[in-house]
Amino acid sequence: MSIAPKIFGLTCLTLVLACSPPGDSAPQSESAPLDEAWSNPLPSWNDGDAKQRILDFVAAVTNPASPYFVPAGKRIATFDNDGTLWAENPLYFQLLFAADRVRSMADEHPEWSAEQPFKAILEDDREALEKMGHAELGQILAATHAGITAEEFSTIARGWLDTARHPRFDRPFDEIIYQPMLEVLSFLRANGFKTFIVSGGGIEFIRTFSLDAYGIPKDQVIGSSIETEFRVEGDRTFLMRLPELHFADDKEGKPVAINRYIGQRPIAAFGNSDGDLAMLQYAAGGDGAKLMVLVHHDDAEREYAYDRESMIGRLDRGLDEADRWGITVVSMKDDWRRIFPWED
Repeated sequence: MSIAPKIFGLTCLTLVLACSPPGDSAPQSESAPLDEAWSNPLPSWNDGDAKQRILDFVAAVTNPASPYFVPAGKRIATFDNDGTLWAENPLYFQLLFAADRVRSMADEHPEWSAEQPFKAILEDDREALEKMGHAELGQILAATHAGITAEEFSTIARGWLDTARHPRFDRPFDEIIYQPMLEVLSFLRANGFKTFIVSGGGIEFIRTFSLDAYGIPKDQVIGSSIETEFRVEGDRTFLMRLPELHFADDKEGKPVAINRYIGQRPIAAFGNSDGDLAMLQYAAGGDGAKLMVLVHHDDAEREYAYDRESMIGRLDRGLDEADRWGITVVSMKDDWRRIFPWED
């Protein structure tokens, strides 16, 4: 069953008393200071149903006297990345990275000026880019993400993140992250949860910034991946990235990946689009207490507003099926006091 606020009606004081013992907490390096996390764990959230559900859920599963208590080793929380932990407009950030790679490699490939999908990138044809399907995206990723070693790719990706700027906010892309979700991550870790990213984005791309941005280490990142091949050249050993898809970690692939790499069903799952619905359904199907959350982008003034008709992060089925699966829909406009870390 999911935990609804009307069952517990917990206040913040009750939450402090109900927190799990210190031995169940994550290492301090992965957590916010415990006194801060307990006294005001979600300061960027407005008071309301969404915030209270998170507080009540954590209090219930961490209190040994609660019928919903979950041992620390089973407190697994999974988070989508694009649109859930960081923004995903005007285009998915990894696609913008790939587009910049196409531009930087164009002199070596003069044929791209007349070939789609590369032509659309070189001409900055936004309409064509938004209409690209998996086949076109696969071509772009194969051309820009393969043919180099894993280490080379990480260096290139990190260099891009260090220099590229978001077109609207004029900040590095790994600063376009959601302060309310950073607080959720810290709050969960302070209460003995292990937090994982489960994203349709590329696993190696996300690993270049996950620890610094979110406090999530590389081995707790699950994402889409291309084939790699182990090679030996003299005394040198390396992994070569190949232009073939290994696994697409999206939609129904997310529960499969969770089972494969984590080995247990999450009791908390956070997403923002129909691509995350299967992950939330997987969490909902487990025994005991669980929390499923969808971030609804409905704040065009402070961020972006999109849902049912969007080509990026479409949220249609998720809205229709939220009640059925006990999913909490978070309004970015109404539930978040601030969106980004740099805001007052």
